Amino acid sequence: MPELPKAYVAEEYEDAIAKTERLSGFYNPDQLPGSREKTFAVILPPPNATGTLHIGHAVMLAIQDVVVRFQRMRGKKSLWLPGTDHAAIATQVKVEKLLAQEEHKTRHDLGREAFLKRVDAFVEKSRATIRHQIEKMGCSIDWSREAFTLDEARNLAVRTCFKRMYDDRLIYRGHRVINWDPKGQTVISDDELVYEERQATLYTFHYGKDVPIPIATTRPETKVGDTAIAVHPKGRWKKYIGREYDVEFAGASLHLRVIGDEQIDETFGTGALGVTPAHSMVDAEMAQRHMLPMVQVIDEHAQMTDAAGELVRGMSVQDAREHIVAWLKENDLMLGEQEITQNVSTAERTGEVIEPLPKLQWFIDVNKEFAFSQSKHAPIRGLKNGKKVTLKRLLQHTVKSGQVGIIPDRFEATYFHWIDHLRDWCISRQLWYGHRIPVWYCVACGKGASEEAMKRCKEPIVSTENVTSCPHCGGAVKQDPDTLDTWFSAGLWTFSTLGWPDESALDLQTYHPTALLETGRDILFFWVARMILMSTYCLGEVPFRYAYLHGLVRDGQGRKMSKSLDNIIDPLDMIKAYGTDAVRLSLVIGSTPGNDLNLPKERIAGFRNFTNKLWNITRFVFMNVREVVRVDVSPKPVTAADRWILGRLAAVHASVTAKLEEPVFALSQAGEELRDFTWSDFADWYIEVAKGQLKDEHQMSSTEQILLYVSQTLLKLWHPFMPFVTQRLWQEVDEDGLLLVEAWPDALETKPDEAFSRVKDVVTMIRNLRATYRVPERTAVPVTLISAQCDFWKDMEPMIRTLVLVESLSVCDVAESGAQYAVASLGDTEVRVHLAGAIDVKAEIARLMSAWQDVEDYVKQQEKKLKNKAFVKAAPVEVVDGERRKLDEACAKRDAYRAQLDALT
Repeated sequence: MPELPKAYVAEEYEDAIAKTERLSGFYNPDQLPGSREKTFAVILPPPNATGTLHIGHAVMLAIQDVVVRFQRMRGKKSLWLPGTDHAAIATQVKVEKLLAQEEHKTRHDLGREAFLKRVDAFVEKSRATIRHQIEKMGCSIDWSREAFTLDEARNLAVRTCFKRMYDDRLIYRGHRVINWDPKGQTVISDDELVYEERQATLYTFHYGKDVPIPIATTRPETKVGDTAIAVHPKGRWKKYIGREYDVEFAGASLHLRVIGDEQIDETFGTGALGVTPAHSMVDAEMAQRHMLPMVQVIDEHAQMTDAAGELVRGMSVQDAREHIVAWLKENDLMLGEQEITQNVSTAERTGEVIEPLPKLQWFIDVNKEFAFSQSKHAPIRGLKNGKKVTLKRLLQHTVKSGQVGIIPDRFEATYFHWIDHLRDWCISRQLWYGHRIPVWYCVACGKGASEEAMKRCKEPIVSTENVTSCPHCGGAVKQDPDTLDTWFSAGLWTFSTLGWPDESALDLQTYHPTALLETGRDILFFWVARMILMSTYCLGEVPFRYAYLHGLVRDGQGRKMSKSLDNIIDPLDMIKAYGTDAVRLSLVIGSTPGNDLNLPKERIAGFRNFTNKLWNITRFVFMNVREVVRVDVSPKPVTAADRWILGRLAAVHASVTAKLEEPVFALSQAGEELRDFTWSDFADWYIEVAKGQLKDEHQMSSTEQILLYVSQTLLKLWHPFMPFVTQRLWQEVDEDGLLLVEAWPDALETKPDEAFSRVKDVVTMIRNLRATYRVPERTAVPVTLISAQCDFWKDMEPMIRTLVLVESLSVCDVAESGAQYAVASLGDTEVRVHLAGAIDVKAEIARLMSAWQDVEDYVKQQEKKLKNKAFVKAAPVEVVDGERRKLDEACAKRDAYRAQLDALT
């Protein structure tokens, strides 16, 4: 065979290997070879179609590809289905920014249709970029099934789901207080708020001279919309409950009723709350309980409305605050001002401060009961067809019953806490880009229709098809201008990508429920829960068996990556510098579910070195056997080392296989075991022994077979983690073969050989003794083994000589007296390394005496300190314990020096 280069240069092979894999057709499970009865499906969490992938996407891709490649090699019909998310808010904001920067225009200058064409062009370009990046990561993904959350197939799924929910009265339209982004001009969901810690002033004041109850707030500008004062029913203000006050407050006429409510915290502030039903979700719920009116005093542009009164109408919120504070002081109503730190809710995409406003929006009712429709294909245990349930109860049941497992399971508590506090989900957005709400309204005013038809004309028309005329009167219709929350379509992702709403679709019947959802821990609420909600409602099935949550990838200092810190790592830059396999390993090994990963560039460089190590290990094997042939069956061992390496391989294979399988998915631990076996057991130990065995004509053939078998098995075991270097090396074994569809190695029965384990221990002991006494690296010294098992050690002598430099190796069963040797014991065997002539004994004794004396002086100093009762009594416990640990460590070091001196004297 032609000689392999001494170093693996990733860029010379990766693109060609990736292309060969793609052209093979094996990324498509329908084209996999062999009979595959079991399935394994992963639906790729769709990256936002707003630009490029970051290092967080890279860790997701690496983890999923390891799992999918493993399951494919295990003989399963493995599907990894890709796609991208239209990410309505993020994408629209991005295109609007580009439009403003490049053409100084707004979307309104272009109009809805022309603007959406711009967005579509931007998205298509971004999707092409994302596809390229996914391919560069070595992802064995089925591009023939690629989906987009805004394509026609997904649009039909969205409309179908919306109509079903509307017919079940789970979707409704109503006036409620929502989170409004004045800059983005749209609703924001509770989960999309970003809380920023900011300085604020807490103002304490009276509404008027005749109102005895003071209140405190950081937003006095909202108080012109107050309709009540809420106090605790048993608190210090309880005697005022039921009283009403009419007051002129900062130019607004207020009618305030004092109400008693258990939600009021008597210990906070003044123990009273000014209730502003139109500008607080909490206050809105309180107003509903007490039947309070709602007065809107802030509009969609964060300007004060006419209802705010003469003093502040038309002002910005900030200006209104300043004017009202001044008015309170002028009228001697201000009681105090206190600087505080508070969490301010902002919009994730625009950074604007959120204004809670009452608006007519579309909602999903998570607490309304409906008749559950059970799946015949994959029924949910514990639920009967037709049983009355709520969406919230479905979310709880699937995880509590273990039918959806969250990895790591500590996130279950977080999941349930979120569900327990879940409000109705506002699904409408005031955006142009996204799934248009499939609702139309009759605008013909019922002309020419019967009285009964005219009544129906007032109801929304919900349809999965486009509506061109009113079905009741035949008049003109207008579609709702709003779009749906992106997470609505994303929640359908596992089954809309498989053919739903066609419930007989082959992919849906074959691959759903999917096996695994792998995504970031930060979108547990945004997406994971909504997928469970949608799948259990639409199909009566769970969407996946397991949700694996990875942590955030941070820089080498543990900081979150950001443009301002200039610490963002581009996966493509890292691939160019270190190779894809190294990048993948750096993101998988050491990355455990739910925990953040620090990623200094040195870590990636370290895994590049390991990639090269695997290359050189395999290169050595291939260059030192007479012929490189496939060895699929475990060869017959001849020596103790043969038996040992085959036993270790069997144990590692079994452990790695178990760790990669569901429900464990312990990818990091599996990779660590493989790395330790590859570098230590195989390279450092067996290959060193094999160098000697290859020179023995009686052992040459079996050693070659074992070297080939172990190295080829390692290429298979490493392939899910490192697809490129393993495939390039595999080409030396099977020029046209693809590890992509090689069978995962069968379980091995060989047990580890204890004989070679003893040899390893003795060799390690000899190496340690040489290092301890500073024997020069190239100096051979006599070694004596004293043991009752003389015959055993005499048989092992050639192997020991191969592994460690010795001048002579004597084996005897009785210890002889003498000096100037280093000694250590291993069970019933004593190891003696003779030092006379190998080192300058006199100089070494002097060095050790000096070191011993230094430590002895320190021990006496520590003992004196710890005998000082005043110190022990006055010092903190942890300080005293620390001093005791220092003494113990010093004593151990002193005793070690003493033993070394005794050996030399």
